[in-house]
Amino acid sequence: MLYLDNAATTPIRREVLEAMTPYLTQVYGNPSSHHTVGERAAAALDDARRRVARVLGMRAGAVVFTSGGTEANNLAVKGIALAAMAHRGSRHVVTSPIEHESVLASAEYLHRLHGFEITHVPVDGLGRVDPDAVAGALREDTALVSLGYANNEIGTVQDVPAIADVCRAHVVPLHVDAVQAAGWLTLSAADLAYDAISIAGHKIGAPKGTGVLAVRGRVPLEPLIHGGGQQRERRSGTEDVAGAVGFAVALELAEAERAEASQRVTPIRDAFIAHVLADIPAARLTGDPVNRLPGTASFTFEGTSGEAVLLELERRGVVSSSGSACAAGSDEPSHVLVALGIDPDVARTSVRFTFPRSLAGSLEPVADALRASVEAVRTGA
Repeated sequence: MLYLDNAATTPIRREVLEAMTPYLTQVYGNPSSHHTVGERAAAALDDARRRVARVLGMRAGAVVFTSGGTEANNLAVKGIALAAMAHRGSRHVVTSPIEHESVLASAEYLHRLHGFEITHVPVDGLGRVDPDAVAGALREDTALVSLGYANNEIGTVQDVPAIADVCRAHVVPLHVDAVQAAGWLTLSAADLAYDAISIAGHKIGAPKGTGVLAVRGRVPLEPLIHGGGQQRERRSGTEDVAGAVGFAVALELAEAERAEASQRVTPIRDAFIAHVLADIPAARLTGDPVNRLPGTASFTFEGTSGEAVLLELERRGVVSSSGSACAAGSDEPSHVLVALGIDPDVARTSVRFTFPRSLAGSLEPVADALRASVEAVRTGA
């Protein structure tokens, strides 16, 4: 079985598991405990925080360990917006219609319970956000701009530095959801000029249930979880030391391998896309054909059902998806594809392939299996 759903999750790396094991079996102390066992755990936690911060080019104190990307996005959107409301009375958030559900639902929460106005800046047919549209959406009471670095369904990469320039000129914090970008694109705060960034561990070879939100010190953040005041009172609760250690190791490895993996995978992806578009009638690539994640190729196949194509693909030994795993099982068409202007019925035919960073060799057999699967669904064979 060939697994091509790496945007949904990735296996834990051996190096990560080995690094975590001592903190699951021997160094098991509570890092808040003031004795030798607890202090050893606290030292490991502090080291993990420094290592994550080093990859991002931020201060260690900026790093908040979370339970994953969804929590990191919730903490960023709600936490920054609620702090701005408390400090300045700001009740306006700017985002886009193609964001991950955790961002969109957090913005809706702010609107529903706290009276925030939400502006969704439009995207073009390739899923790109125009920095000028962001500038036009900003107001004196804008608390936050929250946008995805790279889209989880279509792979389109946004011009984050240009958007950051706009936000900085208007003194508005920019949160970047980098869950899909990690391991493929630079995460450097110096390169991207964001104010906050979300990352999920299970997309880069760390366990599910691990993640990070990093927030510049000048940006106020209202905690969503209250209790003992851990993590500088931004996320209370006993920290998962083993998870933090594993996340740090996975992020370091992903960053070390990023440039080579991107360079190797991109031409394989492009050859696969060309093969699919040439061989399968009515196949349509979704997302930006150039400025897209190296490991993502997504299509629609009019006249089919995406779910039916996926079942046929799995019969032929290929596992992929129809889009975000967080929306799996829904009968609704992808909100991302609809925002691109794709007809809802066509959007339901989408199939997404997301490749591992270890990918090598040709994907021609996958393209052939996809052609046979689409033909089987169209003909009812």
